Amino acid sequence: MGKLHLTTAAVQLPLADCSTCVYQANFLPEGKCVPGDTCVVAQSGRQIDRFLRRHPHLAQDYLTDDFWERRAIAARYAPLDVLRQLPRDSDEAVRRVLASRLPINELEDYLHDPDREVRMTVANRVIPEQLLRLVRDEDYLVRLQVAKRLPHSQLRRMAGDVDWEVRKEVARRMPPFALSLLIKDSDAEVRRIIAARVLPDDAAKLLKDVDWVVRLEAAQRAPIDVIAELVDDVEPDVRATVRRRLNEFLHEDNK
Repeated sequence: MGKLHLTTAAVQLPLADCSTCVYQANFLPEGKCVPGDTCVVAQSGRQIDRFLRRHPHLAQDYLTDDFWERRAIAARYAPLDVLRQLPRDSDEAVRRVLASRLPINELEDYLHDPDREVRMTVANRVIPEQLLRLVRDEDYLVRLQVAKRLPHSQLRRMAGDVDWEVRKEVARRMPPFALSLLIKDSDAEVRRIIAARVLPDDAAKLLKDVDWVVRLEAAQRAPIDVIAELVDDVEPDVRATVRRRLNEFLHEDNK
């Protein structure tokens, strides 16, 4: 049992060989590095991060290190001027850090990076003009990020996206007067969002939708003079909503 405990502890706290470390003489005696906790040469991202967070002036020394995680962590703390001079890194984790740190006007080379998370990072930062270049990205998560940031006036470009999650985001953000572009969407969840936001005259076009939630939302927004056709709808909640609105209208009209 004791052996198992020691083995688990060893896995949790990777220890480097301090005898070969350049910081052994100065840092170790002064507690500026701690084996198993704050160590730049250990194969442990947490230990490397603790070390470079404490000694950021040393980060640039590890930007070309053989270990990808050491390079990626070093890129978090190294000066921007140094990062700008680096050749394109082969590891996507390093490029993600660079895409998050470089000024937004210097992200051109990352717009079509092969790694989708790099492109997602870029999509979350670039200006609208550059964002348009990712509207047709091959990955739906990148396009989803674009749909979250694209100016309202440009969202119609994504109304026909092949992915329903992207179209849902478009439906949430597109101005109500433009939602007619999505009113015949093939996905019920997209139409539900539209029915809850669309202008009254467009809501009337959804009163015969096959999805009862769409009809329910439409019945709450459509003009009062067209909702009577749903007074005997097969869905109780739809019938109740229609009858409530009609009764309220009659009550107001008789005042």
